[in-house]
Amino acid sequence: MVHVSATPVLALRGVSKRFGAVQALTDVELEVHAGEVVALVGDNGAGKSTLVKTIAGVHPVDEGVIEWEGRSVHINRPQDAQGLGIATVYQDLALCDNLDVVGNLYLGRELLRYGSLDEVTMEKRSRELLNTLSIRIPSVRIPIASLSGGQRQVVAIARALIGEPKVVILDEPTAALGVEQTAQVLDLVERLRERRLGVILISHNMADVTAVADTVHVLRLGKNNGAFPVKGTTNEQIIAAITGATDNAVTRRLARNAEATQ
Repeated sequence: MVHVSATPVLALRGVSKRFGAVQALTDVELEVHAGEVVALVGDNGAGKSTLVKTIAGVHPVDEGVIEWEGRSVHINRPQDAQGLGIATVYQDLALCDNLDVVGNLYLGRELLRYGSLDEVTMEKRSRELLNTLSIRIPSVRIPIASLSGGQRQVVAIARALIGEPKVVILDEPTAALGVEQTAQVLDLVERLRERRLGVILISHNMADVTAVADTVHVLRLGKNNGAFPVKGTTNEQIIAAITGATDNAVTRRLARNAEATQ
């Protein structure tokens, strides 16, 4: 595990968000350090997507403070988040099937030389980036449509790194992937940690969460419902926080285990 920094690169302090009569987030706290993978979990409707979109600048916060490297900042639009160094990879990936890997990596950030696309430099840098991240694909000139789900996911994550962000948000990156493809994505998450990036991982898969995350933050009904270090925390404890359960099979098992160790 890479040691995290003392000051969080990103911090949310008492963040709230309302949509009309619906209170989506209430006094939410979250910290992400450089070199740390923070998993954000919760049931459907817990507020995960809203929280991510407040960080990404899609939904400006109504109350509370967002801090970036220890100073208060305002993120009112996606460009503000990108300018700070926050990259978001949404579940739909937003890749163009008709373009090759190079075209997708530099989509909207194309390099020009003498007024024309600098294909040679973009291809060279694409290879270097993918090699640095140990991403294996047949060719950087293969159409995105020809890649597997796992390969498409890692290309989308690699594209987010073109702007050299400090925090990367991954929204359900392993959803609908097979075992081998999931392993490829989780390996890339480990690479991001090694590069000293802060990573926010949204996932419903507890096996994936415990495999790569350092800390798990639980949202329930738009509020914090616990922050758990992965080391020393059981899946049952996290699930109990997600469901808000106080008396079910999971919590009864935890009570029995606690009694047995006394």
